[in-house]
Amino acid sequence: MQQLPLGVRLRTASSFASFSCGENAALIAAMEARATQAHLPPLWIWSTHGAGRSHLLQASCARAAESKRRAGFLPLAADWPLPALLAGFESLDLVCLDDIDAVVGSAHWQQSLFVFYNELLEQGGNLIISADRPPQALEFSLKDLGSRLCAALVWQVRPLAEAEQATALQARAATLGIELNEDVLQYLQRRLPRDLGALCDALDQLDGAALAQQRRLTVPFVRSVLQFSGD
Repeated sequence: MQQLPLGVRLRTASSFASFSCGENAALIAAMEARATQAHLPPLWIWSTHGAGRSHLLQASCARAAESKRRAGFLPLAADWPLPALLAGFESLDLVCLDDIDAVVGSAHWQQSLFVFYNELLEQGGNLIISADRPPQALEFSLKDLGSRLCAALVWQVRPLAEAEQATALQARAATLGIELNEDVLQYLQRRLPRDLGALCDALDQLDGAALAQQRRLTVPFVRSVLQFSGD
């Protein structure tokens, strides 16, 4: 996966193919269009934590790279020192800004985002933004920025149902080459937060421990690795 500005690197596993879409097929189609075409309206996606927003943004950048288009992914919740870091992003074909809700309280960020937004669209670039709520629920002191972002296409990322989540975990386990039996699957779903990101992170941790210790996944082994107290 290519290196992006600011030392931000896309996760190799982040692709549309590796995302269990559930009720999000139309959203994924809209994001893929912005990764492969020019001059499309900005897209704002929102959800609660763990629904896969960051995965989808990174998947969009990966899809753009496959189409020989220049893309940038910027996680705004990171502790960036200056909003001026947006300089240069306006020349890209696709820009994905993650967690914009983390910076809209700053007047400096709002001004920089306003300038960047106008320059990117003038040059024909596409913009995808993620947040934990729709733009209408955020307070913009810079009204011109707020009006532009509120005019974006707004889409909620729908979380997976429990059965869909189980299928996604089984698929992830198969990709890792580990066996995830029904007892372990149910144990993970019962003991961990009901978001796919947390479950996949736990599965990655278990995979590393199982390889290191040459163990198969059992409930006692999972309990010891993830340091759950006894049931």
